[in-house]
Amino acid sequence: MAGPVAPPRVSARRRRPGVIALSLALIAAGGTGVAVLLLQVGHRTDVVTVVRDVQVGQVLTEGDLGKASVALDPAVTAVRADDLKSVVGKRAAVELKPGSLLAPSQVTKDNLVRAGEQLVPIGLEPKQIPATALVPGQKVQLVHVPAQGTTDTGKTPDAAPQTIDGRVVKASGAAPGTGTVVVDVAMSAADGPTAAAWEAAGTLRLVLAAPDGS
Repeated sequence: MAGPVAPPRVSARRRRPGVIALSLALIAAGGTGVAVLLLQVGHRTDVVTVVRDVQVGQVLTEGDLGKASVALDPAVTAVRADDLKSVVGKRAAVELKPGSLLAPSQVTKDNLVRAGEQLVPIGLEPKQIPATALVPGQKVQLVHVPAQGTTDTGKTPDAAPQTIDGRVVKASGAAPGTGTVVVDVAMSAADGPTAAAWEAAGTLRLVLAAPDGS
């Protein structure tokens, strides 16, 4: 008669302290990351949004604006939803597009064309468009460049060209096919007719002024 069968021996695995410590550290780090992510997703801010096209200089109404709750990056500035009424009645300083957040710098209480000023549209061909983007408020000079082979009446060829100071109110996108950009420039009412005449004659050029306006 066979004797009792001994149960198989199971050898205990040796636990390596380094592996255990690493595992615990990874679990802890993963938990911290998840917690941070949940906090970021959960922290939302109620802000003002644009719900329809608003042109430069147009007065904002409540119908132009909406509200949204978003996870806002600290580097992004936006008008808070509680301040919506404070921007109603102000003017758009830039063109506003639906679906965008409204930033404080995009609205102004000032008229873009002030008392005593006129608005003159200036057409620029692709080769005349500055590489620097034209934005509302940018100071410019309108320079009279006589047609080739002629000079201003009463002026010598070496005389300094006539200039008119102005300020960009709006710049359109490039026209399909021609690439022409139309820039609305505000200037003194006394200079408006002269600039319009230069524009009609094709003897006008637009030059960006220094950032400090000097």
